[in-house]
This record gives sequence, structure tokens and C-alpha cells, in this order.
Amino acid sequence: MSQPNVTEEKTTERQAGLTDIDLTGYDQIEVLGAREHNLKNIDVVIPRNKLVVVTGISGSGKSSLAFDTIYAEGQRRYMESFSAYARSFIGDMERPDVDKINGLSPVISIEQKTTSKNPRSTVGTTTEIYDFLRLLYARAGEAYSYVTGRKMERQSQDQIIDTILEQYEGKKITLLAPIIRSRKGHYRELFVQIAKTGYTKVRVDGVVQDIVPKMQLDRYKIHDIEIVIDRLVPKTEDRYRLSQSIQTAMKQGKGAMQMLDADGKLVYFSQNLMDPESGISYDEPSPNSFSFNSPYGACPVCNGLGVIEEITEESVIPDKSLSISRGAIAPLGEYRELWIFKEIEAILKKYKLNLTSPVNKFPDDLMHALMYGTEEEATVPSKKYVGEDYYSFKFEGIVNFLKRQQENSTDKIQEWLKDFMVIKSCPECHGARLKKESLFFKIDEKNISELARMDISELTAWFEGVEDRMTNRQNVIGKEILKEIRKRIGFLLDIGLDYLTLDRPLRTLSGGEAQRIRLATQIGTQLVGVLYIMDEPSIGLHQRDNVKLIDSLKNLRDLGNTVLVVEHDKDMMLESDFILDIGPGAGRHGGQVVNQGTPAEFLQNKYVGVAGSSTTADYLSGRRAIEVPKERRKGNGKFLVIKNATGHNLKNVTLRLPLGRMVTITGVSGSGKSSLIHETLFPILNRHFFRSKREPLAFKTVEGLEHLDKVIEVDQSPIGRTPRSNPATYTGMFSEIRTLFAELPEAKIRGYKPGRFSFNVKGGRCEGCEGAGMKKIEMEFLPDVHVMCETCKGKRFNRETLEVRFKGKSIADVLDMTVEQALDFFASQPKILRKVTTLNDVGLGYITLGQHATTLSGGEAQRVKLAEELSKKDTGKTLYILDEPTTGLHFQDISHLLDVLNKLANKGNTVLIIEHNLDVIKVSDHLIDLGPEGGNKGGYIIAEGSPEKVAEVKGSYTGKFLKMELTGEKV
Repeated sequence: MSQPNVTEEKTTERQAGLTDIDLTGYDQIEVLGAREHNLKNIDVVIPRNKLVVVTGISGSGKSSLAFDTIYAEGQRRYMESFSAYARSFIGDMERPDVDKINGLSPVISIEQKTTSKNPRSTVGTTTEIYDFLRLLYARAGEAYSYVTGRKMERQSQDQIIDTILEQYEGKKITLLAPIIRSRKGHYRELFVQIAKTGYTKVRVDGVVQDIVPKMQLDRYKIHDIEIVIDRLVPKTEDRYRLSQSIQTAMKQGKGAMQMLDADGKLVYFSQNLMDPESGISYDEPSPNSFSFNSPYGACPVCNGLGVIEEITEESVIPDKSLSISRGAIAPLGEYRELWIFKEIEAILKKYKLNLTSPVNKFPDDLMHALMYGTEEEATVPSKKYVGEDYYSFKFEGIVNFLKRQQENSTDKIQEWLKDFMVIKSCPECHGARLKKESLFFKIDEKNISELARMDISELTAWFEGVEDRMTNRQNVIGKEILKEIRKRIGFLLDIGLDYLTLDRPLRTLSGGEAQRIRLATQIGTQLVGVLYIMDEPSIGLHQRDNVKLIDSLKNLRDLGNTVLVVEHDKDMMLESDFILDIGPGAGRHGGQVVNQGTPAEFLQNKYVGVAGSSTTADYLSGRRAIEVPKERRKGNGKFLVIKNATGHNLKNVTLRLPLGRMVTITGVSGSGKSSLIHETLFPILNRHFFRSKREPLAFKTVEGLEHLDKVIEVDQSPIGRTPRSNPATYTGMFSEIRTLFAELPEAKIRGYKPGRFSFNVKGGRCEGCEGAGMKKIEMEFLPDVHVMCETCKGKRFNRETLEVRFKGKSIADVLDMTVEQALDFFASQPKILRKVTTLNDVGLGYITLGQHATTLSGGEAQRVKLAEELSKKDTGKTLYILDEPTTGLHFQDISHLLDVLNKLANKGNTVLIIEHNLDVIKVSDHLIDLGPEGGNKGGYIIAEGSPEKVAEVKGSYTGKFLKMELTGEKV
């Protein structure tokens, strides 16, 4: 009796829709007894092969469940499949605090925190599109001469012989082998070596000479040297001799040779790529020839970075209205009894000027002499002997002096010199990053740098039908390469990144953009049966492009994968297959499942979990909402105006920023928001108020600076990367707390200073764990184990320090307090209370003052930073710039954040927000919408005014979605 085919049965069953169980035999992932961080011993069941959203209030435990439990366990199990020997090298992962996880697939995490800061990492290298372009140009590119523009030629030995016999038969010629090209040296040993080989004549700098004993050249001049291989009159019957001579010349000249005809004209031949007119030749191209990360392809001036750091006259003398004695020359500062001031004074004397003369009165030749030196001698007069000179000198120049210090100085001086460095486009490659030869390999008249500078939508258009513009040989070579390039470009288009260029450095991307690039790479792998875990991939994405992202995640799911997304986006939740809500509060008030189910089930909010209903479901269903204000602020009637901004993709934009209001900058991704605000407006203000050296992007004029007195920027950079950083240290609160403890009578009696209460300094900290509170036990091929320090029991301080108490609490007790508890505890300490209150106002009342920075979620870290800036005293004339402050925030948290921002605006300050979140956009007083598209198709201000006004602008994507939000209608 034959055995039934199980595989066929399963396939038929699946096709009939009889089962949802995938090839693993599990239809769900079961997490039992999760207790990591603030999770309250919860059991969670997640359906497999579905798009699942994990949501909840910031700090409720979403990341603890998704990343610190499910991902950590999946990664740990994979590591356990290695041998003990291999694990001893790569280390093991700590087991998460969970009883059991069933149905776990191989896990891939796509987070925001892994963005590379390396300037050599670009969009092209990360997606590997640039790697395929390098291969295409190395194998199918056509080389052109950078001297004449002619196409380079390769010639075989037979072709060279035929050319000479055809054009020079019966004429006297000289065959030469080039061995030195444009290099300095005396070459005495080289001439001896050539003579020993049997040759008697050489051509030196265009003159044929006999080799004589002790022959040498001027070592400081540039020379060209060729060996005279043969002198003959070519005839068809002497083909063999001609062939042997050419073979010898090619061998000595390493693939190249020259021929001198009877009229003295030089003709070039090469087996490599050569320009027959000028004689320049290129090495055989390889993929490395087009890599700016390789010495074979990188521009020699900027080493492949595309920019150079340069000391300029503007950076050395930022304010020309000052005199030298009052510190006009920034590196020197104000006048002191130094020799350099004596020398400058001597130079000025020649021009009938002195150290108190304003620099803007100096003539151009004097400025050049001061900056770059002079060959003319000047003299410093003697103080002791009137009328006599103390010494003569030639002035080196301030810029030359600083450059010399840069090359031969200590790290401290190098750091100091950075203040006078200006980043400029490389003068050699003009930002292309590659050496000259690499930029003259072309396909369809485009070099590789020109393709890398196109945005993805332009690149897509260029690759359409490129085969018709390529030769048959190029098509045969490039067929498979073109297929791979188009596939990867397609993924970037699908996730809404069509405005990026391949040469865009990865460090300039937002967390969401970098995450979506890695998502595109993962879609390209076409893996099946994988669990993908993502951390808010919608960050930085306009609602228009959100649809593309959701479709990409669904495609990943439809391949046969489980996609688990930690997300707050409304559209993502409603389009998912399953929603899991963690809460009900944050920190120790969270860590439980409050609602779960399909979107339809979730909205009904009938899940019986912990006490209290799901806040997320209430916001999604419309039962709760962030209300539009009945009346919008009019502002103070003053404006900050930047005229004709043209940096990056900005199209001669004039920004009119109304002051005293909450203003939001909107627009699709890549429309120019960051270019206008972070790279133009903020550097202008920073330079004006704080004398920052950072150069803004190009603009014409700025008006209205007198209406502001300071600018504060809150960006998305993390608050710290080590456990020693925490909210108390970051906000500066801990310094105030340590000072408070040092002022206590007990501390004064003992002679304790504020440093005694720091866990980073010897003296007050526990030396058993060096202030860490934990000890690491190395376990060879098992994961390292962290155990509480036996000496201090996790308190981080020694016994004597802990004996000093304020209101009965030691310094360790204070660090263990939540922000909410600290509000009452420090009610009588205004300096500390101000910072604690701000942390509470931004919704961080649940975190402890000493919580390790590494355990804070992305949203929490950004709000700590926001609180630190907001705790500084405002004057009513402050401009706050916030970059997507809703990152990682739940609807409820956004409501708290808006309360804080409204308080600032109500005091007369200007709050400027770059944002895609419609809840923030709809409550703003004034919108400035950029677009209409991203990249080169963006860079215009297409709408400005109140949200109601922008909602009616037909060309605005923001207006379209805003109208839906304000009216509830589908547009």
C-alpha cells in the first residue's frame, strides 16, 4: 500500500482554505510570563503571517515586549545554534525575563537607532545600488580622455604593426618605451640599469641622448624618460623585426609605447586604454576604480569625502568691524604681549595703520599679506635702543601658521583649530568624490557620479529603455546588472523614498528614512517564514507616502512572513490584521494588555484585561480627540523674513515667519523642510546669537532678527549611550541635587563637596562596582551575568555618602524617585522643581530620576531633551525649533505635549515645529507647506496661512489630508 503524499495534502488543504497553519506547524506566537522591564508577567498570543501592530502610551512596555523579549529571545536562540567555541568569540545574548515563547521564527529587527554616522555610508552603498553601478561601469563603461574628450582606445600588437606599416612604410621611425612620466629625481641608478640591459640611447625630456658614465639629471625638476628600443625604416618584408621591437617596447613600457617619426612628431600606442592624441592612458577599470571608499577610486584631495576642511579668511576674521587689538583675528584674541602682535604691528606700519585700526579699512594687499604671508622683509624696532631694529622677519601669514599647526600638533590644538575650519566642496572633484579618470568612464554620456546625484525618480526614468541607448556589447554585459538595479530602485519607490539621491550620506537621514531603506533591502531578500519587528517605520513620512509604506509591509506579510510593528500611526493600525494595546499607563503603571483583536474588534473596546478601557481605541474610534482651538493666536504682528533661500532643492524661497505664534512647517518627505529650517534658518540664528561657526545654506538677506533674543533647537539625537547617563544628569538637575546635599549641615561637618555625591567620581561612589550598582560576571561561552553589587546593594554610593540625608532620603533614594514623587519632595527647591515640573509636564511623571539612558524608549529620550530645553527661562522673545516632537508619542502624550507648547506660545514665544502629524498641524496657528513633491520637484512654498486656509489649497497634499481631518469628509 503506497504512503500518502503529506506535502500534497497540506498544499491542497491550504488551497482549499482549510487551515491557516504555516509550514512551522504553528499558527500563532505564544509569549508566556513576560516580565522584562515593566511588563507585569503577561501572556500574549500573536497571530503568525499577519501584520500586527503593538501600540500604547509611551513607556507602557511596547518595546519591552517586541524588542527586549520577542526579538532578544529569537536572536539568543539563533546564537545558541553556534558552537561553544564560536560563541566564546562573538559573545552570547542575555536570556530575557520570560517563561516561554512558542512558535518563534527567525527574527529580523529593523530599528531606528542603527543609523550610521560614517560620512562614507550613503543611500547607494546601503541599498547596494551603487555597488551594482560600480560593476556596470567597470565592465561596460566607455572611457574618454579627460584632456581631449576623445574616446580611449585599446590596440593589440597586430593592430599597432598594421598601423605603422600602413602609415609609415619606407619612412624612418624610432620606437620608444616610456619608463618615467612627469616625475622628479636624478635617476643615476636607472641609467646604469638601462645600460646593463643593453640599450645605448634614451630620450630625456624630448631629446635623444647616448647613455654616458655617471649620467644624472636635475633631481628637483620634472622629467620624462623613454628608452630608445629601435630605429628602423618599416617594410612589409621586415615585419618580424618590427614585431619583436614592438613586443620589447611594450614589455619595457608596461603595455604602452611611443613612436617618433622623421618629423619629430610623437605618436602613442597602448594595449591599455589610451588617448592616441595626448598619450594619456588609464588603468584597466575594476569596481574599485569607482569606489570613493577605495584608494583606487577616491579623489586624492578629499580622500573620497567630497568635501575638505579649510581655514579661510572669513573663519579667521569673522567680524571685520573690530580692530586687531580688540580681537578681530579670532585665533589670537585680544592684544597681548606676544611676538606675533609685534610682527603684525610692523607690517601695518608700512601701510600707515596700527593695531587699533578697524580691519574693514585694510587694503586688499595688506589683508592678503596678513592671511597668507609675504616675501617682503619687515623689522621689529628695539625697545631698548631707540632707532635700531631688534630683528628682521618674513611674515608667514595667519592661515599658513594655522595650517602648519594642524599638520604637526597635539590633539588638543587640533580640536581648537576646528573652530576655524570651514567645510567646503572639494576643489578637485567638486563633490563627486572620485578621481578624475573614474569620472570619464561613461554610459549614455553619463558618468557614475551624475547618476548618483539623481534622485530615485530621475534615476528610474534614466534606466527606462537604457538598453536602446547602449551598444550590443554593453547590453550583453549589463543585462543581469540592470535587472538587479531596477529591482532595488523599485523597492525604494514603493516605500516613498523617490526623493533621495544615491550619494546622500546616511547620517543626514531621519530615523524613519534610514529604517525604510533597510526595509527596502529586506523586501529585496524575498525571505519567507521570518518574523520582522519594526520600530515606528512611519516616522518622518507624510500621509501621502504612508499608503506606500503600508502596502510594502503587506507585501512582506503576503510573502509568508509575520510583521510586528511598534507604531502609533492611525492609518497603520486600521490597516493591520491585529492590534495589541499595552498599558494602561506608563512605566510602573503600564506593562499589561489592555486591548487586543482585529481593528473592528479593537475599536469596540470590549477586551476584558486590566481595569480601565483602552485609550488608543477611544482615540481611534473618535470617542476622544485632540480638539481644534476655537480661536487661533494672532501673534505680535512681527515677522522673521529670510529672502531667496536656494540651498539644496529650495527654489529661491522667501520664508515669512510670524512671531509669537505656534507655526508648523509641513510638506511631503524631501520637500525641503529640513533644508529651510535646520540648515538655513537655525544656522543663521545660531551664528547671530551664539557666534556659531556653522555656515547656513545659501540665502540673500534676513530681516527681523531684532525681534528675537535667543533660539533653542530640540532635535532627535539621543540623550546618552551609557547607563551612567540618566534624566537627572542630562537635564542638569543632578548637579543642583548634589549641591543641595553638599549644603546640608551633616555634609559640611564631614567636609563633603558636591563631587562626593557623584557615582562617577572616586570618593563618594561604591568602589566595589565603581558606581554602576551592578557587577558583570564573565561566563566564557555563556552570556555575561549582571549581579547586584554585594557592597552597596545596587545603591551605587558608599555607606558614608548614604548617611547624609535630606528629608530622610539619601542621594540613592532620590535617584530612585519617580518624577511625580520628586515634585512633592523638592517643592521648596525652586531650581530643582523647575526641571522636575517640566519633565512631568511632557508626560514623563512615571520615569525615575536615575533611570539609565539606555533603557529609555525613543519617545522618552526625546521628551527628556525637550524638557531640558523647556526648563530654561524664556523671555517671551525666544524661538523654539522642534523636529517632529511627536516621534514615539501616543495620542494621549501628544495632548500633553501640546499643552506645554501652548504655554510657551501663550507667553509670546514663537514655537516652530517640523511635523507630519495631523493632530499637531490642525491645532497650529499658522502653517507653511512646502512641496509640491520631494527632491528636485519640491522646494517651493505652495501654501501658507491658517490650517483652514491651507486645507482649501488644491495643489497641497497636506491640505488634502488636513481637510479630511478637519471636516471628517473623504476628499
